[in-house]
Amino acid sequence: MLCHIANNKDTSTSTAITAITGPVAMAKDPLAEAGFYFDELNKLRVLEPDVSQKTSELKEECKEFVDKIGQFQKIVGGLIELVDELAKEAETEKMKAIGARNLLKSVAKQREAQQQQLQALIAEKKMQLERYRIEYEALSKVESEQNEFIDQFILQK
Repeated sequence: MLCHIANNKDTSTSTAITAITGPVAMAKDPLAEAGFYFDELNKLRVLEPDVSQKTSELKEECKEFVDKIGQFQKIVGGLIELVDELAKEAETEKMKAIGARNLLKSVAKQREAQQQQLQALIAEKKMQLERYRIEYEALSKVESEQNEFIDQFILQK
């Protein structure tokens, strides 16, 4: 439906609005030429109805796009937080592994040092045993000589 506002030349104060429908509506509308249009609620608009509708659709699409981008940013933010948390846990586990490896090396070196100390102690004890054996043999020899001397002394009496 196309509306037309016309001024009546007979009386300067009256204005008539006529509605033109059907094939006559295809004629050029002076309001449309001036850039004024009526929407479906018969409100006067500056934009063409098609442009206004497309603008509204674009606005809705943009809003949906912004909403989706916001959701995407939330998801990506959550993913980044998760990856950061996993990286921290991996770093912690890595440090634990390095500490355990160093402790193992330290224990191995301590055992090696302890083994060397024990081997030195064994060698020392073997030498001491050999000295005691030699001393025992010497004392046994002295004892047998003294026993022999005692036996001879008793026989001489």
